Amino acid sequence: MFNVIGNDKFSLKNIRGGFKATQEELKAAYRRLCMLYHPDKHRDPELKRQAEQLFNLVHEAYEVLSDPQSRAIYDIYGKRGLDVEGWEVVERKRTPAEIREEYERLQREREERRLQQRTNPKGTISVGIDATDLFDRYEEDYEDVVGGGAPHVEINKMHISQSIEAPLTTKDTAILSGSLSTHNGNGGGTINLALRRVTSAKGWGEVELGLFFFSPSLLIFMLKLCDRSVWAPIFITWCASWGYHCAVVSIVCHNFLFALKLGIPHTFMMMSYQYKFQDEDQTKIKGSVKSGFFGTVVEYGAERKISRHSVLGATVSVGVPQGVSLKIKLNRASQTYFFPIHLTDQLLPSAVFYATVGPLVFYLAIQQLIIRPYVRAQKEQDLEKQRESSASNIAKKKQEAEAAVLLMQESVRRIIEAEESRMGLIILNAWYGKFVTDNSRKHERAKVIDVTVPLQCLVKDSKLILTEAIKSGLPGFYDPCVGEEKSLKVLYQFRGVMHQVLSGDTEPLRIPKQSHRIDADT
Repeated sequence: MFNVIGNDKFSLKNIRGGFKATQEELKAAYRRLCMLYHPDKHRDPELKRQAEQLFNLVHEAYEVLSDPQSRAIYDIYGKRGLDVEGWEVVERKRTPAEIREEYERLQREREERRLQQRTNPKGTISVGIDATDLFDRYEEDYEDVVGGGAPHVEINKMHISQSIEAPLTTKDTAILSGSLSTHNGNGGGTINLALRRVTSAKGWGEVELGLFFFSPSLLIFMLKLCDRSVWAPIFITWCASWGYHCAVVSIVCHNFLFALKLGIPHTFMMMSYQYKFQDEDQTKIKGSVKSGFFGTVVEYGAERKISRHSVLGATVSVGVPQGVSLKIKLNRASQTYFFPIHLTDQLLPSAVFYATVGPLVFYLAIQQLIIRPYVRAQKEQDLEKQRESSASNIAKKKQEAEAAVLLMQESVRRIIEAEESRMGLIILNAWYGKFVTDNSRKHERAKVIDVTVPLQCLVKDSKLILTEAIKSGLPGFYDPCVGEEKSLKVLYQFRGVMHQVLSGDTEPLRIPKQSHRIDADT
């Protein structure tokens, strides 16, 4: 609706991005579109009906943008802000700051109504595997045993935990969790109750009380604090139980983490680094060094998003005297599946090599054979559902765009005559949609629409300025390929010289430019 106010510097992105259009500029853009779409300017009954529909859209947008309160809401929160219930009872003539405060109050009330619907369940399943027989065994010990030639791999421990959250207020949350563990035939369990309070936008505190079963320690008390208001966020944890005390201080600086734990029976110091790539799979690599009374451990690994709700990670742990271990972790929504595999008790190069290369080769094979075909099929399925659900809306937008193009014909003719008289800007051809490139899949076809007339209609004083906004909202445009990446390709003439440019859907565009000359590359 709001992009209908042409391209006279009143697109959604421009207004929200900081361009403060004056009331005079707004009225000028409104008058220009009214002259273009006014029903009285068209005699044909069909064109008159279509002009009336577009005129009503322009008028609706103008009513919002010309009203100080509605515009302040729109400038801050966009169209979604106008859809929030409760504005009708808010006193008018408020400042933008007061409107922002009122909006946040309405949002808080809505969040409070949702508190009882949220439990945020989380679970972890860990299965420990002893695979030391693969790398460290005496072959002669198995020569006389039937089937003794095969390495023996066994599960030696398991851990299952589950937690739920119960929001008490917008700042206080109660957390109930429990766990069960077994290790070499011995088992135990815990029940924990924690209360977390958000003290500010950059800090929180948590108190936890736990009860242990099948363990000499029956009760544990834990206090956690976090303060992000300083340059390097600090996390402080203190816990105590019978026979066990510890204090942990963690400092996070960008991608670095430093932690120091002082306690009985374990004390250690740890330094770690994590780097996140700027890709759609959210790939992360990390490494850490931990040293304490138990020895020294070096860990390195990576994790990557393999589907919309799943993240797969692998970490290699090399230490003295712990040996070599491989830890595989799968996060699926709110559930975590953890598989620590103990390979050797000693530092064997073969174990380190296979622990590093093995998961990488396995992941690449699974990625090519299973993950990518599945994700591709899932995207196509979601895209097809999106097309079906928006088919009626797209048909309506297409009809409105075609009607707008018909109504623009007379104005475009006058603009072209004016531009030709001064060797100005003439749009020869313009296409909007999905183009076929060298990277496109086989049998993939282009899905574009002709937008030559709408772009020429936006030319003013031999200039065309498109803002940083989705171009399907411009007059005479519509989305020809919902959910797919789109571009705008323009072939134009300026001062008798041919120019060409290809612009992304949300990229700003300003023409003419010297760099668009076709003969510049030759």
